[in-house]
Amino acid sequence: MPISEKLLEILACPKCKGDIRLKEDGSGLICDKCKLLYPIKDDIPIMLIEEAIRLEQSE
Repeated sequence: MPISEKLLEILACPKCKGDIRLKEDGSGLICDKCKLLYPIKDDIPIMLIEEAIRLEQSE
């Protein structure tokens, strides 16, 4: 089940409190400002800074 638009509207990056967007393949949520990817596991976004993956370049 993909992340709903309603959920995306209320979720924010836990580090900078900025907007996040769904990765094109649906595998995570991206904060463009922090360059972090928050993975989605079993349809649950893992919104922990220590679990985030640093992006080398903007996607």
